[in-house]
Amino acid sequence: MNDKTTANAEKALKITTALTLLVSGYEVLRSCQNYREGMNFLDIASYANADLNTYCLVLILVNIIFLPSAILLYKQSGISLRYEIYEKKSLGRDITAGVVLAVISSVISLLSLIAGKGRTELAFAGRSSLSAGEIVLMIISLGFVSGICKEIYFRGFAKNFCGSVFGETAALLLFNAMFGMLDWFNIGHSFIVGVLWIWGYKKSGHLIVPMIAHGGMNLISVAFYIITA
Repeated sequence: MNDKTTANAEKALKITTALTLLVSGYEVLRSCQNYREGMNFLDIASYANADLNTYCLVLILVNIIFLPSAILLYKQSGISLRYEIYEKKSLGRDITAGVVLAVISSVISLLSLIAGKGRTELAFAGRSSLSAGEIVLMIISLGFVSGICKEIYFRGFAKNFCGSVFGETAALLLFNAMFGMLDWFNIGHSFIVGVLWIWGYKKSGHLIVPMIAHGGMNLISVAFYIITA
């Protein structure tokens, strides 16, 4: 292991850690601002993304801010980000795998809603309706920005820059733990589906699989949210 490898691993870890702290920090702040006596943890967590427009804008802004550094890190390391995302000869198979994982992840997501049963009347009650602007913002931030950028940070960085330092599986699980911390309010759901996406990524060797799984699950969640709002 040379100094460049270690330096690249440190850069990848710093970028992903900063991303995690910024987004989760916002979520904790919003939750604490809505704290009232008698709330349990699930009640508090329900307010993490209650301000939907601001939450979506924070996701877009933070992910996009770090993207140039991520692209530069790949370039300086001599790794083709395009090839890391997809390869023409396996594109059809990878897209199919991503769609299948998106559906499985959505089923897991629906099952995780059982955790919400522990909320009290002090929890965020949700919205009765969504505006067209809110729907578009959710699709952009959750379906595309999060689905694409987060996979570059939490899966791509782990495998390509930290795998040689910590070991590939250990690095992927470490970054997945940060991924779970970023979405702490869903009580471990992100970590669980993240493990599934790691499997898809390792099996295919291309980021397009977890990108489609991640973005697809989020888009299905948006559709479910619209129907039930």
